[in-house]
Amino acid sequence: QVQLVESGGGLVQAGGSLRLSCATTGIIFSMNAMGWYRRAPGKQRELVASITQLGTTTYLDSVKGRFTISRDDAKNTVYLQMNSLKPEDTAVYYCNSRSWNSYDYWGQGTQVTVSS
Repeated sequence: QVQLVESGGGLVQAGGSLRLSCATTGIIFSMNAMGWYRRAPGKQRELVASITQLGTTTYLDSVKGRFTISRDDAKNTVYLQMNSLKPEDTAVYYCNSRSWNSYDYWGQGTQVTVSS
């Protein structure tokens, strides 16, 4: 059974930091690309950051220089370090795992709220 379990969300003031974690089971983690998406109220889901099996990363322009995605293959876990948070970062953040054949697995989401 595949499970992606996010944690680390919460309420933080603007300028603060949070670290999201996504612990996975049931997948061959080291062979999957991983990503973090978010959906803000009234907006479409967007890809925030991704990391390939080899560690190549990509970021949404608005989070470049503030967010860092990383993975620990030994722990089957992906992280999103979020610094200098802004109110516009408020959203539900979802962990994504994409297998070699492009099958997507999703976590249940974790709420991030940034107050001004």
